[in-house]
Order: sequence, then structure tokens, then C-alpha cells
Amino acid sequence: MDNRVEVREFLTSRRARISPDGAGLPAPSGRRRVPGLRRSEVAALAGVSVEYYAKLERGSLAGVSAGVLDAIARALRLDDAERAHLLRLAHEADGSNAILRPRRRAKPWALRPTLRWSLDAITTAPAIVTNNRGDLLAANPMGRAMFHDHFADPAGPNFARFAFLDAAARRFYPHWDVSADIIVANLRTSAGKDPHDKSLHDLVGELSTRSDAFRRRWAAHNVRTHGTGVKQFHHHVVGDLTLSYESMDLRAEPDLSLTVYAAEPGSSTADALRLLASWAATSVTAV
Repeated sequence: MDNRVEVREFLTSRRARISPDGAGLPAPSGRRRVPGLRRSEVAALAGVSVEYYAKLERGSLAGVSAGVLDAIARALRLDDAERAHLLRLAHEADGSNAILRPRRRAKPWALRPTLRWSLDAITTAPAIVTNNRGDLLAANPMGRAMFHDHFADPAGPNFARFAFLDAAARRFYPHWDVSADIIVANLRTSAGKDPHDKSLHDLVGELSTRSDAFRRRWAAHNVRTHGTGVKQFHHHVVGDLTLSYESMDLRAEPDLSLTVYAAEPGSSTADALRLLASWAATSVTAV
């Protein structure tokens, strides 16, 4: 991905969402030609010249100091995920991001026996292993049962392809718009971490071509930190599920993460997970 284009579109999209009133600026007079803040207003809030900020927004982040990046982040009211994304874009601009990128695999990823044993040791909750592109690489029997529909994809299970190209996703994700926003924000974050990931480029290209809903979300340049939260699902066998999740980086393979889903004890979802475990034991083969 073109770093200068990414910088320009990210910064432009961030200032477009902030009103002068929301930034604590005097009420503007006359009609404004741009949504959100003007470049001059961002520059004033960040304490830099208009010319310098305009240069940065055109994509010239190479060599920008941490202090200036922090001032811009504060002016644009970036959250932690957005600040990290801006910093990665700056590192990419000056070449220092290369050492932080995930190492390229010389051969296709294979599930280590010890990781398989660890997954299988989790017997009462869905557990899955994914990469930064949202490929579902491995699952325990409960995870396989939970995400059963995703495995119908002949190209291999991938959360983004399922969400935007499979009609079953609208049933599986009761709040589809929210889930779709999260999935794309995760992909955009991954693109910032490794902008030279060809497989990610190919996935984004495919989805942008085949899905208007994906293309609109990708153009929004939203990013997020994926770690913990609560999600709602509707499983075709056990019905509605409200599951908390925890995602953890695998230290042996830092570009992969392990996510475990759990239900509140005594809840209807806990009962549904027991039913899911029974169905998994008789109907699903682990991967």
C-alpha cells in the first residue's frame, strides 16, 4: 500500500469527523467548504504552521518528531489505536517499521502439535487461532462448532470474506453493521502493521471488488485494538449467544492470536454452550 496515500487519507478522515465546536474553537462564520476541521485549525491546535501541517497531510511523515506526532494526535483527538496507527505510518515513511513487521513464512503455516494439545485442553469454551488477516487457522471442537458456517468457504475460513460475501453472516451476526465495522477496522489496523502483506492486499482487493459495504468501510480508515469485549451471535443450532472474549498474542508466533469465548455463569448463553458442546461432540470434526 502507498504510504503517502494512507497518511493523507487517514489524517483527512480524522479531521473531517471533528467539528470546530467539538475542538473548542470559536463558532465559524460563513459557509464551510469542508466537513470537520480545516487544515489551519488542526495546525493551530497542534502548534505547528499551516504549511508544515499541509506537508504532513500530503503524506510526508518521514523524520517527523514524536512530539509533533503527539501534538497532531491530540489535535485530532485520536484514541490509542489511532495513535498507534499514526506512529506506524510515520515509521513506515522513514523505513523504521521494517524491523517490527511479522517475519515472512518460508512455507505455509502448520499447526504445531503443542498448540493443538493446548486448544484441545480448552473443553468448555470455543477457542480459535487467527492471523492478522482474519484467517481462522485452527479451532478446538467447540470453536469449530461455534464458527461452523465459516468453514464452508472453499478458500478457507476467513472472518472478512464470511461477513461480506456469505449470506449466512447476516444471521450469524445479529448486529451485522457493528460486526462488519469491527472486522474492517481490524484489517485496516493489520495493514498499518504490515503494509507489504501481499495476502492482505489480495483480500482487500477481492472484497473491495465484490462488496460495496466493505469498500465504504475500508475508505473510512477506522482502526481499533482487538483484545477483549462482548459479542452477540446467533448460532443455527443453539440460538442466541452473548459471549465475552479474550484475545492473546501467541509469543511463539507473534502475528497470530488465540481467542477464547466464555459465557457468564448461570446465563442462558452458558446453557447454550453446553448444548453446543454436545452438538460438537457428535457432529463436528476439530481442525
